[in-house]
Amino acid sequence: MSILDLFNIGFRKRNEDHFATIVKVAMDDGKISDEEKEFLDRLARNLDISEAKYKTILKDFNSHPINPPTSYNRRLERLYDLSRMVFVDHIKGDHKEILLRKIAIGLGFSTENVKYIVDKALSLVNERVDLSTFIYEIKNMNR
Repeated sequence: MSILDLFNIGFRKRNEDHFATIVKVAMDDGKISDEEKEFLDRLARNLDISEAKYKTILKDFNSHPINPPTSYNRRLERLYDLSRMVFVDHIKGDHKEILLRKIAIGLGFSTENVKYIVDKALSLVNERVDLSTFIYEIKNMNR
């Protein structure tokens, strides 16, 4: 097995675990709404999750560990990517914020601050800022 194969396997596994975490967060109320399902479909495509893996994860999302990014910058990068996906999916009003709050909590953001973080993230994505600006603005939003 080549190093490239090992890298691809590790990358794919992290994406599957990340996807399973998002599914777990979406299922916190016992069901996946139509808006959440559409978002999960898009996320699976973006993370290169096969149809078979997608179905397996939806059926048994608890089989994957929750592994939120360990560094704050990695959390912000994931939040940036996911905020852009939620924004692009044109999920309406409260559904957009509720879904993104669930995701942010799954990424490891504090429940006390998640509303403010999500509001700021959606505002920044709406302004079409780049990743470095997004990270800077989120880190400095209380100043």
